[in-house]
Amino acid sequence: MDSPDEDTARRGVTGRWRRPRRDRWLIVAIVVAVLAVAAGSWAVLDGRAGDDAASTTAPTASPTTSAPAGTGRASTPPAPTGTVTPGATPTGQRGAGPVPRGSAATTSTPAAQPWLAYQLLWPFRDAAQARDWQAAGGGHQPWHLDAGLTALDFARGYLALSGIDRVTTRQIGTTDAHVGVGFARPEGYGDATAGVVHLVRLGAGSDAPWEVVGTRDADFSLLTPRYGTRYASPVTVGGRITGVDENIHVQVRQPSSARPIGESCCLPAGGTNQGWSTRVTYRDAQDPVLTVVAWTGGHLVAVERFTVTALLPVPAS
Repeated sequence: MDSPDEDTARRGVTGRWRRPRRDRWLIVAIVVAVLAVAAGSWAVLDGRAGDDAASTTAPTASPTTSAPAGTGRASTPPAPTGTVTPGATPTGQRGAGPVPRGSAATTSTPAAQPWLAYQLLWPFRDAAQARDWQAAGGGHQPWHLDAGLTALDFARGYLALSGIDRVTTRQIGTTDAHVGVGFARPEGYGDATAGVVHLVRLGAGSDAPWEVVGTRDADFSLLTPRYGTRYASPVTVGGRITGVDENIHVQVRQPSSARPIGESCCLPAGGTNQGWSTRVTYRDAQDPVLTVVAWTGGHLVAVERFTVTALLPVPAS
C-alpha cells in the first residue's frame, strides 16, 4: 500500500491521481499485443479463404472423340492443309525404296484451291489446260463435269484396264470426290468395285472440271514410290496385298503417250496384308507427272483390283 505522501505526489498539485510511467507502458504493450493477435487471426482466415478459392477448379469440357478411321488406305494425301511440291512425301505414305531425288517444301494452300495439294494425273496436265477447256465453252467434252464419267474414263481409257465398265459407288462433295469403278460379277451376283478413284475440282467456278489425283485403297495398296516423289528409272514399286493366288501387273503411264512407258509382269503374291515389290524401268518420260498403276485379277475377270500413285520423273541425263 502506498503512503499518503507518495499518493499526494502522484496526484500532483491538481489533486488528480497520475499513473506511474511504467504502468502506462504496460497498457500500451498489452494493446499492441491484442492488435497483433487480431491481425494474425485475420490473415489466417483470409489465407484459408484464398486456399479454398484456389482449390476450386472450373469444370473442364469433355474430350472430343473423333470418328473412327476407315479401313482403307489413301494413296493420295488427306484433306489438304498445305501444298505438296515436287519431291514431297505426303502424310500417311509408307514404304521403302530408292532415295528420292528431290526436296520437300510446303506452303499455305488457299481454301478455294484444294487441288494444289495433289499431283495432277489425268485428264489435264496442269491448271492452264483446265482453264482453256473452261474458256472453250459450248458443251465441249461435258464429261469433265461428271466425276463418275471422269473416273470411269480414267480406268478404262487412260489406264486401259480390261473389263472396268461401270461406276459402282459415289461419294461426291463440292471440291472432292471418291468414285468406285468396277465390273459385274458373273452369274448375276451384283457389281464389284475394282478401285476407288480420288478426284478434285481443278480450278474455280461451277464449271471447274474434275481431275484424277489418286486412289483410295483397302486390301491392295501401292506404297512405293511414295506419292509425289521424284525417282529415277528403274524404280522400285511395291505395297501390300491380301488375297490368294494373285498376279500383280505394273505399268508406268503418262497422258501424252498411248502406250505405257514402263511395265513389269507378273509378280505372284498372296496372303494377309503381305508386302510385294518389283522393279520397273521407264523410258521417254515427257510429262511432269507419271501414273504408276498396279492391278491383279484372273479369278473372275482380268482386272479385279487396281491401285495407282503419282511419280515425278527424273529427266534422262
